[in-house]
Amino acid sequence: MKTYKLHFKEKESDVTIISESNSAIKKAKKSFFYQRNVLEKYAYKNKEFLTSFSPIKVESNEKIINIMAEAGYLCDVGPMASVAGAIADIMVEVMQKVNLENYVPARIALVENGGEIAINSVQPMKVGLYTGPNDLNFNIGFLIEEKDCPIGIGTSSATIGHAFSFGDADAVTIFAENATLADASATRVANVVKGNDIEKSINIGLDIAQDIVGIRGAIINRENKVGKVGKIPKLIKIEGNADYLLEQKKS
Repeated sequence: MKTYKLHFKEKESDVTIISESNSAIKKAKKSFFYQRNVLEKYAYKNKEFLTSFSPIKVESNEKIINIMAEAGYLCDVGPMASVAGAIADIMVEVMQKVNLENYVPARIALVENGGEIAINSVQPMKVGLYTGPNDLNFNIGFLIEEKDCPIGIGTSSATIGHAFSFGDADAVTIFAENATLADASATRVANVVKGNDIEKSINIGLDIAQDIVGIRGAIINRENKVGKVGKIPKLIKIEGNADYLLEQKKS
């Protein structure tokens, strides 16, 4: 099945949308700007929502505010720890929602928002694991099959990107029932992967991951050591130069 891809940036957001339907991609992009506007308005009036590293109570009729707050409580992090994943989830939901305009729901729906990924697809999708200054850098990836969907993939790192982490992990990748939970739980787990004993820190992170309801599996990379737990999608080898593949992702 032929697919189309759209990549765009908006302020801090770096978004890629993939689908067999151009109309679905357009709907997803429109949803992105709507949800971002909702978040900006809410955060302007509720500063704690934007700055808290701990769960907080919210009062809102907007879905994105509530699912972010719920993920915060499940993972013991602030609501903004799940912002990218939450937007991705809602975008995929919009792509596959039946409405009264004779819109045909997308059969392939993938949204990557700053490294957080939501997928619901009848066609297998390949996802690479980027671990930065690490010997595993783009050597492995995952084949997301229909039986895995819907799925959310979240990654947190102390060495890659601009997101804040209290830990020292090169990459904590979480597979969950949705990207909101995957995003928040990746932050939670990454925060505890620290200290001089690298293997011990990885095991502590894996224990935390197992205790969060809704997580399917986790992989933790730190200084060329790897630990994993739970159900992980099929591992595949990713060929090619990491920097080139990153540029191709955006093209």
